[in-house]
Amino acid sequence: MDVMGDKATLFETGRFVQPSSREDTDTPDETGEIADEAAEELRQRLAAEAGDVEAMSVLGAMLLRRGDLDGAEPHLRAATAAGDRAAANNLGVLLHQRGYADEAAGWWRIAAVAGSAAAAHALGRHHRERGDEPAAEYWLRQSAEQGHTLGAYALADLLEHRGDAGAEKWLRVAAERGHREAAYRLARTLDRKAAQDTDGDNGVQVPDEVEQWYRQAAARGHRRAALHLGTILEKRGELKEAGRWYLTSAKDGEARAACALGFLLRDAGDTENAAVWWLRAAQDGDGNAANALGALHAERGETQTAERWYRAAMDAGDVNGAYNLGLLCAEQGRTAQAEQWYRRAAYAGHREAANALAILLLRAGDETGAEPWFSKAAEAGSVDAAFNLGILHAGRGEEQAALRWYERAAAAGHTEAALQVGMARLRAGDEQEAERHLRCAAGGGSAEAAYRLATVLDARRPPEPAHELGEPVHRRSECEEWYERAASQGHRRAQVRVGMLAAARGDVVEAARWYREAAEAGSRNGAFNLGLLLAREGSEPEAAVWWTRAADAGHGRAALRLALVYARRGELAEGQRWADRAVSLGPESVAERAARLRDALRQELSA
Repeated sequence: MDVMGDKATLFETGRFVQPSSREDTDTPDETGEIADEAAEELRQRLAAEAGDVEAMSVLGAMLLRRGDLDGAEPHLRAATAAGDRAAANNLGVLLHQRGYADEAAGWWRIAAVAGSAAAAHALGRHHRERGDEPAAEYWLRQSAEQGHTLGAYALADLLEHRGDAGAEKWLRVAAERGHREAAYRLARTLDRKAAQDTDGDNGVQVPDEVEQWYRQAAARGHRRAALHLGTILEKRGELKEAGRWYLTSAKDGEARAACALGFLLRDAGDTENAAVWWLRAAQDGDGNAANALGALHAERGETQTAERWYRAAMDAGDVNGAYNLGLLCAEQGRTAQAEQWYRRAAYAGHREAANALAILLLRAGDETGAEPWFSKAAEAGSVDAAFNLGILHAGRGEEQAALRWYERAAAAGHTEAALQVGMARLRAGDEQEAERHLRCAAGGGSAEAAYRLATVLDARRPPEPAHELGEPVHRRSECEEWYERAASQGHRRAQVRVGMLAAARGDVVEAARWYREAAEAGSRNGAFNLGLLLAREGSEPEAAVWWTRAADAGHGRAALRLALVYARRGELAEGQRWADRAVSLGPESVAERAARLRDALRQELSA
């Protein structure tokens, strides 16, 4: 009777629910089931006493399930002696429970030879535990090929341990028959294969089959499968369902799921509940959750609590804890301690800690000590470290070495590095390559890159075509768009240029607005141009205010304009003073005109 062998295998897995010792907790349905089971046991016992071999086997299995080994053994031995293979298998289980493994194997062999798939599975596991893998594989394969789910899973486990490609087939067989661990491990196998096929590109969509097996295992209560399923759904943007699976997994004790649920809640703005799940995960030893708690308390200004959680993260083996401690100490001005924690994380391979340590050493004047850490961080993939190495080499005048590191950082998307490469290519005359990098940097938000790109495009721009009636036709060019983007980000030279373009098309109000913004931000050209605009509009006193600001900042033409203003007013001494200033500031053409004006004013004053 194969069914009894299957029941014995269930016993072996330890999945029985032990009956409660408190009778008052039994529900009416449970009481009825207990009564039915007692009646069935009595019926089987009477039949067994009358010599019914099948009843002996069933009764022995029932007692075995209940844990009554002494009561089960004589019935199982009697049924086995009469040739019942299920009884032989269950007798093996009983003896295994008593600690007689070799004797149990003997009975399992008898049952397996007689065709019991459950016994073949048990015998295969017995041989594997003793290191006899060939014998284990033989019996597990016998069990699996007879359709035994646990046998298929155990065979897959053995083959996977040996690196045999046949493991996937038997995992699939067991998974299709409802084995949740097999479904999970099959999903993991397929997931890894998909990642290898795409060179580990995290942006690629997880194959449907992978998700299907994770879902099947999760639905059967596999907490790690629920975690992975939640991760897949979160990446796909299905946050509500992802949260449900994280919650399921977290409630089953999966710390990583509790941590992930915390991040999901934080991103939704619910930091209070996020902290609850992070706390639960951190207490279960999840370093990432401990770091998250540390960051949360640091944001609230609770630095002592933050430090305690960062240390907990370190104790959990998460090197980010040491790095975060370094950041915390650096923010508090505790430089020596920051260096200590950065160094600890950097030695453990944390690339951003290595970069931070190098910056700390560089600020302390230890360039020799900083460079190896920049190099180590850059080689480990830190984009910031690659950029910093570029700055380091550029500061020494090692332009080619600097450019190599800038190019490396730019290739990884570093905006400022792309700007530096673009400017280097401009200096080398490679305008096409310069434009490509400037576009990358400008697109990444660099105002300087947007301005530089605009100047490149501006230099290529053909003259504005004239309308057939002689009126200029203004078409908004790409370079103007980049000038305006840079100007809107506060770039002073771009603001002046946008003002000039507006003035050229007769938009005085727009021109004045941009000149004023640039001037108020400290641009002497902006102040000078604003003065010109105001003077043309008849507001010379206000213009003089802006020219004064420009001249004080070193603008020679503004000083010359002021000299002319005061000369016209008859304030010759003041005019001469500004003319002297214009001579000293230049440029040459301005200095010549200012010198002639100064000499004329001097003669007038001495007459």
